[in-house]
Amino acid sequence: MTPTMTEVSMNGRLLQTPAATLAELLRQQGYDAQAAMACAINRQFVPRARWPLQALQAGDRIDVIAPVTGG
Repeated sequence: MTPTMTEVSMNGRLLQTPAATLAELLRQQGYDAQAAMACAINRQFVPRARWPLQALQAGDRIDVIAPVTGG
């Protein structure tokens, strides 16, 4: 059975994903869930505890913000 693909925008880049949740999408895109970062869907902050529960919908705009270090 072929997984259903959902089209979302992640940090300004359109992509097709079989991920059903934000946590799955982050894992699929190579993000370390333990790293310091924040996520928003459609400009609404999503607390880390909700990532495994946050369902993705076609057309969602996902922003992943990671701190930048250096001087």
